[in-house]
Amino acid sequence: MLDPNSTLLPEQGWQTTGATGSLQNLKKFNSQDFHNLRAWCLSQGLLFEDATFPAHISSIGPNLLPEDKLRRIQWKRPTELQRNPHLIMDGVSRFDIMQGEIGDCWMLAALGSLTLRKQFLENVLPKDQGFQDNYAGIFHFRFWQCGDWVDVVIDDRLPFLNGRYLSVHPRTSNEFWPSLLEKAYAKLRGSYQNLNGGYLSDALVDLTGGVQVQFSLKDPPPYLEEILKAADESWCLMGCSTPGQPKRNIELRNGMVQGHAYTITGAVKIRYKNTWKHIIRIWNPWGHGEWKGPWSDDSPQWNDVEPKYREALLRNKDDGEFWMSCENFQEQFSWLYICNSTPTFLDFGDEHCTTWSLDRHINLWSPHLAPRRNYYSSGAISTNPKYFFKVADYDPKAYNVVISLMQKHPERMQVVKNLKIGFFLITEDSKVLKQIFSPIRDVTNYFSLSPGTYTVAPATTEDQEFEFLLRIFIKNQDYKKNSNSPTSRMLPMDELTLNQDSSYKALFLRYVKQGSAIDASQLQQLLNEVILQDEMTSLGGRFSFDSCRGILALIDLNSNGRLTLQEFGSLWRSLTKYMDIFSKEDRNRSGFLNVAELKSAIQTAGLATTEQLLRLLALRYGDAAGRIGFSDFVCCMLRLETMTSAFQNLAEGGSQILMTEMEWLTLVMYT
Repeated sequence: MLDPNSTLLPEQGWQTTGATGSLQNLKKFNSQDFHNLRAWCLSQGLLFEDATFPAHISSIGPNLLPEDKLRRIQWKRPTELQRNPHLIMDGVSRFDIMQGEIGDCWMLAALGSLTLRKQFLENVLPKDQGFQDNYAGIFHFRFWQCGDWVDVVIDDRLPFLNGRYLSVHPRTSNEFWPSLLEKAYAKLRGSYQNLNGGYLSDALVDLTGGVQVQFSLKDPPPYLEEILKAADESWCLMGCSTPGQPKRNIELRNGMVQGHAYTITGAVKIRYKNTWKHIIRIWNPWGHGEWKGPWSDDSPQWNDVEPKYREALLRNKDDGEFWMSCENFQEQFSWLYICNSTPTFLDFGDEHCTTWSLDRHINLWSPHLAPRRNYYSSGAISTNPKYFFKVADYDPKAYNVVISLMQKHPERMQVVKNLKIGFFLITEDSKVLKQIFSPIRDVTNYFSLSPGTYTVAPATTEDQEFEFLLRIFIKNQDYKKNSNSPTSRMLPMDELTLNQDSSYKALFLRYVKQGSAIDASQLQQLLNEVILQDEMTSLGGRFSFDSCRGILALIDLNSNGRLTLQEFGSLWRSLTKYMDIFSKEDRNRSGFLNVAELKSAIQTAGLATTEQLLRLLALRYGDAAGRIGFSDFVCCMLRLETMTSAFQNLAEGGSQILMTEMEWLTLVMYT
């Protein structure tokens, strides 16, 4: 079904181990090897100076500033600015970022979203560097570029104008990850000048390797609120932009900035008066300047929200972050951008745990194969590469296909020009169902297609060849039912996929046998047969009957020793989350987490811990070496999350508790 000239490769985070351009075998930008260069500098007692992106006007770009200002730029290392600089202090947060002189709010808005999604953040920001150990003035960061993960090396000389940061500056004076990461991205793009205006959608993809979809808020999809909620629950990166000229940044009386990019940091439905209200949390990469309308920090709407929810959601600070109703969101913003490894943001409503297959193709579109007068005519379709796919599942109320076409730019281009590219979507009877063209790097659209065979034909309207990456995502609503349908041969390698009924309801009915609830024995059988199908999760041992009784006791709201469908659904969502966290932290694919990885996993889950508690968890749930396998990790996390919630509920309820949260957790987690 594939064009014989195409190249079918695994996707971001899904490459076979060792493949060039994978996270395990990165492409080296400018052929620079971070570890070799750092070792050489350390052996010579020198601080690294990057000749490929020098401390020179050429790295700034000739047109970013007037000539007199360009001549006044000074380059300084963090060690010259602070006595004790750090790459990261107290974790990475969007509040570490404050936009500087350069108009790269589009990139910083994406970066702000990245700080919320650790599964992507650690791909971009390697841990093997800093100012304390083996410091040699050299750092590196990773970005995804048209199918490949690229490692970009920089020196730590940062540009200053009149004593102030030219680019992004950290809120904490001695924390430098935002400025250094931005410099690496500027190097990748050719200069700081090339960051002065851009597409938020491009930055989201460059930081994740995922698929992004743009939604027009002037003509929004009918399920906008559900899409936002599903995107937030499935850990997507999200951003939005206001209408207007992007380089003018006019601030309105209501606090909104025209032509500006923002980060979406949350989307929830809360009880308000006698109804439910969808509200959205948004962050301004300036680090200040907020919406002044309904649901803003001081608005009266919060007075009609239950105190415990108001305290949990409202952060009354001038930090650039604010809440807004979905109605005002559509009025104030023009575009919504959502990005993830797969289009999980389209899994909303009654859908749970759907899987997406992927076909990925790299090829070249040539004008020499197209008619001379109309390069995107039917002649171009017949002579240039085209790709076929089948759709088996169909729900008229849901989207089941996403097509993304990306043009690849030559490396190290100082000025990047996007061609007007697009694709034709053609039915079995040769009818052109859709044709989409736009002068942007990444043309992506989503569809609700009925069962059948379809053709995608990439093209351009210009007399120029272009290399492209085409990705076709197809939703599989019922894995077993359609196990004979042609799905992609590329399923995630470092994201666990469950090769069983994708609906937890179907799983529940398969194992419930008699009655309407699952007991510990049935739960044990289900977990060992379904969850431990994956080789990596099975390495740490099986779920014991006793551990399943413990799991059931934590979820069993009726205290009858059995799980209802609703209770099992809650457990299933937790299992899915823990599988994702475990796979991200288990970098060497050993099937175990050490204490450091466990600490990172607990933090990713949004829970607190201490060194003492970690030591006890390793003793309680680990093997002789203190390593924790997946089944024990699940038991540990379920108990930790439940006991944390229990303590907080007691505290909020006004109960007198004569111990701290950590003392409580130390007591209940080890006994």
